[in-house]
Amino acid sequence: MSRPIRVAQWATGAVGKTILRGVLDRDDLELVGLYVYGDKKAGRDAGDIARREPTGVLATRDIDAIIAAEPDVVMHAPRLQVPYETHDADLVRLLGAGINVITTAGQHFPRAHGSAREQMFLDACEKGGSTLFGIGVSPGIIGERLTLALTGASMTLDRITIDEVLDARRMPDPDFAFTVMGMGSDPATLDQSGPLPTLYASLYLETIAFMCERMGVTYDEVVADHRVVPASQDLEVAAGHIAAGTVGSTEWRWHAMRDGKPFLTLAIIWTMEPDREEYAGRDHWEIHLYGKPEMVMTVNLVEPDDPTSRTTAGQFVTAGPALRAIRPVVDAPPGIFEPPVFAPFQLAQES
Repeated sequence: MSRPIRVAQWATGAVGKTILRGVLDRDDLELVGLYVYGDKKAGRDAGDIARREPTGVLATRDIDAIIAAEPDVVMHAPRLQVPYETHDADLVRLLGAGINVITTAGQHFPRAHGSAREQMFLDACEKGGSTLFGIGVSPGIIGERLTLALTGASMTLDRITIDEVLDARRMPDPDFAFTVMGMGSDPATLDQSGPLPTLYASLYLETIAFMCERMGVTYDEVVADHRVVPASQDLEVAAGHIAAGTVGSTEWRWHAMRDGKPFLTLAIIWTMEPDREEYAGRDHWEIHLYGKPEMVMTVNLVEPDDPTSRTTAGQFVTAGPALRAIRPVVDAPPGIFEPPVFAPFQLAQES
């Protein structure tokens, strides 16, 4: 493609604005549309929303206007919502209109939820000749790319654990922090079968299923093992006030069981009290492979060394993979894009 890739940005929350700036700052991309959810943003210039020079592209709440702009790709970055299927109709409509979609709101591996859900997206892609790709850092990079790449160095592999421990104090959006993350809520309401555990089980099952499929591992079941930790004191965080005794940390954890033992354990820990004894000093991600050889890999985010920066390392690391995916997705054949994995450990070869 010799001309710039035509891009429409969908949603301008913390991650969406970071992606929008990335689009505007690249010569090989041309912004042609901007979809927003809030009435206060509708009609504003994309450059104004992104704190960039005027672009002539005005924000809209009309999906027909986005389709009429004929983008090659929509950068779909709305807030993850309960239920997980909230954004399905928009995704299917965009794909069916012939627009490729890169989303940071799940849809990393629809096959994890069965053939019917996968086929819904495949039918839309076939209708429009388009491609769908769900990407972020976790899910998206930590398990699907980094961990699987590391397994390629294993002679034998008995078990994998992935622990994520992230400081959530700088999360700026109250709705995301309190509604989607569950912070500040009554600990008794976050039971194993409630809406939030169900949301995250849907999201992170896709990481588990993708990793196991690539390694030739058939798991018997996925067992939830969650824990919520009440705040030890009143907290003032970026999103607002968290009262002592309400949820201050969440630990979402799943075990993919094989022959009665965990083969892959994924723990997603978000805390408003990172100095608590159980979290202090822990790496943002620790990947532990048990086998021959036993290996541990850690990944840590470093916040921008700029006191005036409004963008966090977490926003950069989520937006980066989405921006990097634009050309591969536009060039890909119609369907659900699945990132290639080079030579991961294969259980079938071991047995």
